[in-house]
Amino acid sequence: MGFEFQPLAIPEVVLVTPQRFGDDRGMFMETFKASAFTEHGIGPFVQDNHSVSARGVLRGLHYQLNPQAQGKLVRCPIGKIWDVAVDIRQGSPTFGQWVAATLDDERHQMLWVPEGFAHGFVVLSDTAHVLYKTTREYVAELDRGMAYDDPTLGIDWPVDEPVLSDKDKRQPRLAEAVHNFTVGPALV
Repeated sequence: MGFEFQPLAIPEVVLVTPQRFGDDRGMFMETFKASAFTEHGIGPFVQDNHSVSARGVLRGLHYQLNPQAQGKLVRCPIGKIWDVAVDIRQGSPTFGQWVAATLDDERHQMLWVPEGFAHGFVVLSDTAHVLYKTTREYVAELDRGMAYDDPTLGIDWPVDEPVLSDKDKRQPRLAEAVHNFTVGPALV
């Protein structure tokens, strides 16, 4: 059993591909192994989340402020999503840049979105289940977000008219968003 860890164009964001075994009975794979993920600087995890969304639903861009910033390990075991991470760490050479990966129930890949990144996804299938592990528990007072369509980010979402929550319709642009992440020592 094993995993392939592939850093994306922003190398802190990592696409994880699990080794799968299949035969005429079905398929088996490990979706998480603490030792393998720890070896690659991912985790430890303290909370699991599960969302179900219909085609065209866009959730994000979300993050949680320090001192309870969350890293997220995201996967889509049912359906297909386009998953996005935006670097919002002040002083980062990739500040304001984004990377994306398609996660689905065929390849079973996962995306590691570390602390200091905003996260969002849009559903490309009729329905999608999204599971993600977080490195810190959810704290409502520290929950923040940014506009998914901020032109300074230039995210090329693969949907024309996404379905948004009322909260996500009101998110500020990056320039107005509250965030307290830096490269190096964290601001608290």
